[in-house]
Amino acid sequence: MTAKRSESNILGQNRTHYSENFPGMEADVTTDDHAVPFAISRRERILNELRRTGEVRVSVLARQLGVSELTIRRDIGWMADKGLVTRVHGGATLRSALERRAPRALGAVAPTLYRVGMVVPSLSYYWPQVIVGARAAAQEGGVQLVLRGASYSLADQRHQVQSLLSSGTLHALIVAPQIGGADGQAMLDWLDAWQLPVVLVERRPVDVSDTTTLEWVSTDHASGGAIAAQHLHAQGHRRVGILTSPGSPTSERLRRGWASAVRNLGMTPALDLACELEAMEGAERAAFLERLLASCRTTGTTALLIHSDPQAVLVQQYARDHGLNTPDDLAIVAYDDEVAQHADPAITALCPPKHHVGRLAVEMLLARLQDGPSRPVQRTSVLPALHPRDSSVPTQVVVAGSNGGPVPALRALA
Repeated sequence: MTAKRSESNILGQNRTHYSENFPGMEADVTTDDHAVPFAISRRERILNELRRTGEVRVSVLARQLGVSELTIRRDIGWMADKGLVTRVHGGATLRSALERRAPRALGAVAPTLYRVGMVVPSLSYYWPQVIVGARAAAQEGGVQLVLRGASYSLADQRHQVQSLLSSGTLHALIVAPQIGGADGQAMLDWLDAWQLPVVLVERRPVDVSDTTTLEWVSTDHASGGAIAAQHLHAQGHRRVGILTSPGSPTSERLRRGWASAVRNLGMTPALDLACELEAMEGAERAAFLERLLASCRTTGTTALLIHSDPQAVLVQQYARDHGLNTPDDLAIVAYDDEVAQHADPAITALCPPKHHVGRLAVEMLLARLQDGPSRPVQRTSVLPALHPRDSSVPTQVVVAGSNGGPVPALRALA
């Protein structure tokens, strides 16, 4: 009886300690298992360590407490289920202020905690999906997102940012400025000087030596170019080309990754062109497309990577109208995947994770606002996904290594 009373006293003491510090901690202690007091004491020590350091590792705790890693994982799992900690890979962290908010009904909007401005260069192409992702994360995190559309003009972008900042009510800013050249660097310096968190979205400065506080979330377009090259190489293409949009930050990085991969794969970069087909009048556009396909024929180019989708669709349309078959005569891979799937035939495309990029930008700002200046600067890149379609995957592929020969060169134009 004495032993039982002693055990009961220990259990009661630990229950009280938990209840005072973390309401609900005592709820699981209902078993008569004699090991319960030790589990409670162990969890107290884990929580004390979390309060002291902010995070714990399973392997370290197991050594310190003299138990198995499985036991520590069970403790962390139990505490996470009670809402006391957040599980992370290999350990746990204390729950943030946002995580500790009372649960909301499904679909309910969180109370507004922060007001964040967002400036993007287009509201019609590419950027709508980024905005949707940002709005979803904002709604969940108690952020009022204030959106402004700009153009690709630095002056216009700066004007829109200034208009938002002049209200004096913003806690942070998400922006996608032009960053090339001296003017672009001046824009980054101007943003960096504001005394509020700034996250660049789909922008990644080349020289980061002076942008000490700017954070960003960006698709790794260079890797996208490499993925396209690897895909075409796997289809048997050895002489390839690229057509991009001049002045586009995406095109610049896309071309860099493409060129490196083409070289490493032993392919021949037969064409490297840049134009804005949509900005051309009918006759001018037709003349350019005629020259493009003639160049493909004379250089033996059998596949093209084209940025962006509208340009890829226009090239494919012109080729088919002049008797060429996609992909047997000319394979095409687009970059952006906005409208590529609706072409005839559907065009293979690299798809940047636009929705995810927008969501990550808001989540990054929330973490910065919650943790303050002590949080390390974060810069994140995410990979685009390849969506293979009929424009690059022929019904019969002749791959080098199967019979030693590449895809036949483009035949004469009709």
